[in-house]
Amino acid sequence: MAIAVFLPLASMQYGFTICGGILICLAGFLKTSGFGAEQHNMRVWETARRMIAHDVGVGFVTDRAGVVQFANAGAKDRFGEAQGRSLAAVFEVMLANPASVLSQVVSQGQETGAQTEDIVTRGGHFRLRLLIMGDDCHMWWLDDLSYSGAVGGKYRHHRAFPMMTVASDGRVLGMTDLFRARVGFPVRSLDEAFEDLPLRSGQVHSLRGMDGPIPVVVAIIEGKDDTRDIYLLPGAGASLMPPQLEAGWDAIEDLPVPLLKVAQDGALLGANREARQLLNITSTKGRHLADVLNDPGRPINDWLSEALSGHSGNVSQFLNGRGKKQDTFVQVTLNTAGAPDDLHLIAVLNDVTELRSLELQFVQSQKMQAIGQLAGGVAHDFNNLLTAISGHCELLLCNHDEHDQDYGDLIQIHQNTNRAASLVGQLLAFSRKQNLQLETIDLRDTLSDLTHLLNRLVGEKVTLTLDHDPQLAHIKADKRQLEQVLMNLVVNARDAMQGAGEIRVLTKNTKLTKAMHRDRATVPAGEYVLVKVIDKGQGISADKLGKIFEPFFTTKRTGEGTGLGLSTAYGIVKQTGGFIFVDTVVGEGTTFSLFFPRHMAKESPVPKPTVVTSPRIKTSAEGVVLLVEDEAPVRAFATRALRLRGYTVLEADHAEAALEMLENEDLHVDIFVTDVIMPGLDGPTWVRQALQSRPDTKVVFVSGYPEDAFDDGQPEVVGAAFLPKPFSLKDLTDTVQDQLLAPTDKVATA
Repeated sequence: MAIAVFLPLASMQYGFTICGGILICLAGFLKTSGFGAEQHNMRVWETARRMIAHDVGVGFVTDRAGVVQFANAGAKDRFGEAQGRSLAAVFEVMLANPASVLSQVVSQGQETGAQTEDIVTRGGHFRLRLLIMGDDCHMWWLDDLSYSGAVGGKYRHHRAFPMMTVASDGRVLGMTDLFRARVGFPVRSLDEAFEDLPLRSGQVHSLRGMDGPIPVVVAIIEGKDDTRDIYLLPGAGASLMPPQLEAGWDAIEDLPVPLLKVAQDGALLGANREARQLLNITSTKGRHLADVLNDPGRPINDWLSEALSGHSGNVSQFLNGRGKKQDTFVQVTLNTAGAPDDLHLIAVLNDVTELRSLELQFVQSQKMQAIGQLAGGVAHDFNNLLTAISGHCELLLCNHDEHDQDYGDLIQIHQNTNRAASLVGQLLAFSRKQNLQLETIDLRDTLSDLTHLLNRLVGEKVTLTLDHDPQLAHIKADKRQLEQVLMNLVVNARDAMQGAGEIRVLTKNTKLTKAMHRDRATVPAGEYVLVKVIDKGQGISADKLGKIFEPFFTTKRTGEGTGLGLSTAYGIVKQTGGFIFVDTVVGEGTTFSLFFPRHMAKESPVPKPTVVTSPRIKTSAEGVVLLVEDEAPVRAFATRALRLRGYTVLEADHAEAALEMLENEDLHVDIFVTDVIMPGLDGPTWVRQALQSRPDTKVVFVSGYPEDAFDDGQPEVVGAAFLPKPFSLKDLTDTVQDQLLAPTDKVATA
């Protein structure tokens, strides 16, 4: 919206005062004239119409309510049809609060019968003049001082250059004399000026000229208040250009459209100020187009030849700059210009760096989402394989002691299986799909426990300094995962300093009184625990900074890193509900800042011990387990593990088979152990159905996905336990035993 600034009459220049004095004198004459009442009103209206009609500027006649009774040609040319509309509504395109402005002008003009106000908006400098000719007749003039006033509007630079300004709805707000002369008739809307809409900057369009359609190259500059400036450029419509433009390139030096004059061989013949600033060059002398812009994926001369022959069809190319302007993206449209013996190209440039940046951010987010989904799916399949491998390895270890010659090989298999499980955990951490065991944590204790390990990791030449807030608040996180985040950051800091220097780990309470917007993330207002890992290393260059949280991206040599460290840290922090940011200066160091929401512990009364009245299962060995698992190797391991513990195990490879078995009312089952994701009915769905007829049966869900990944929007199975894959023999049997020993009256369906 436009913001109006009123210049008081006392501060106007001498010429302004003379103009106001003439209005006052005319108003006084009208007041003292001896017209009869009826004749007076008729003659006043007629006089006002004649005066406004023959005025070359913008003029209106309104009644005392401000409704336009007459508008001259200048007013129609600028604002369109205004008769019958309120003047305030007409002026809405240039003033933020036109009703208030007009009311103020009328109020100030009541005493003398005339008033003049200067109004400065972001759209230009205007002078509004009022003459009160009678009780119900007001004459208004609007002078646009942007053409020659001190404010320096857009028309000042190119009064002789074809240009028009349009509103967002296509209404014409103004045009230069040269543009008006080319069309030859009053133009009120964009479709009256051009035959083919919408207009595209740098393209050839058909202008409705006096003698028929004229091909012209247009350049569009987005203005303020949702306006657009449309220029006619040299090219297809070169005959429309003023003589001084045809005489030399200097004529469009100040044009606010980046333009290049390009020879047939690609040499730069000229560039206006906007183009030089955009491309960061001081001169075009001795330069080729390929020196300032990268080629469009093919030889740049082929592109130029197509444009000269007219085969390119004015197709724009999106190129990025060279040298210091590598981060600048430019839309380039080529148009032929000049006589046959001086044929050359005019390149219309449009800075699309911001648009390109948004596009890259969107592509990056899509890529990260795809990688996250892939990581989650791969991790699930790997967890099934690792469960089977590690499980059968444990079964073999049960039959071998340390003196057996195969014992060492089995231990190696088991250890490497655990390493593989850890790598899968990192993939899940990146995709934010790992299982977190949340607990209330005091970071001071966590870091104290880690100090010995961290000191061994950083080596003797690196000093590790811990600086804690003595009143540090608690957070809620997975302690094991949080330790992994801190270790990853400290190890990265050590590598950045090439093994020598100081690493500081700082913790403190911080409070955000308002939301913090940074790096496309919004940190809500609230209380946080801030952790900083600070090093004085090499820093991170700008071209790598945006990729550091991507999985498998690493600056280390082959074999020195997996590229999962920071992506894992990012995933863990985000899943915990926190935020991670990085500040870096090349050659000075890097700081990673982690924001964790402060955990406010709720005080709850200590429950009184109660006697459990429900009977327990006699012994774990007497329980009957219904095992439902679609992966045969996992099912085979789990069955053997449970039978070794003494349980009776019934197997089913899918949910439908399990429900069919349970139709036998004589079949006794103490506990369901079921996978979550299976073909057909999933685990929670079939269990809910089974619990309707067997409400006292205990439940254990197992899955390679995290516990919250199978939230199907249905009521949860109350009292069910969850066992993540990969699990060991002991994990499985202990979980089943704990569930069987749990009080029966705590298990119910929601």
